[in-house]
Amino acid sequence: MNKIVEYFEKPNVSKAVRYIFYASLVLLLISEFFIEKHPYFSWAAFPAFNAVYGFISCVVIIVVAKVLGKLWLQKGEDYYD
Repeated sequence: MNKIVEYFEKPNVSKAVRYIFYASLVLLLISEFFIEKHPYFSWAAFPAFNAVYGFISCVVIIVVAKVLGKLWLQKGEDYYD
């Protein structure tokens, strides 16, 4: 298992994996223009709607988690004293 991690930590390999990842994202985005959709709601018919919706949802989850952590979950420094 350690050899696998070492392999992917090499600069050339990590750069190649990153480029493959970015290329796959671009290909998926381009393919949305050629695939026929049958959306239930009208706003879901826009190109890249699912990607934008997923990104915004992720940002909202992160912001809500940070706010919850600050307001409710995090204890003061002298909590255990």
